[in-house]
Amino acid sequence: MYYPYFITYMLSGLVLSILVLIWALRNRQFRDQQRARYLPLVGEAEARPVEISRTYRIQAYILIVLAGLGVLAMAATLVFSLLRMG
Repeated sequence: MYYPYFITYMLSGLVLSILVLIWALRNRQFRDQQRARYLPLVGEAEARPVEISRTYRIQAYILIVLAGLGVLAMAATLVFSLLRMG
């Protein structure tokens, strides 16, 4: 009945999370685990301002667009399944 819509919703979430994991691995987000272990212990006085490059801004905009598309897909799936039930 309405199970295919929720299965599609779950599969799209799984595919999206796998794509984000692949992106993180390619950009070496997990490369320095020894440093990451002590990051919560570092005081804010040692932090210096970081200059954001154009590439990181573009990546941030792309991630915002992808998140928006995900919300729209979720809303469309819910609306479509509610309309099909009635």
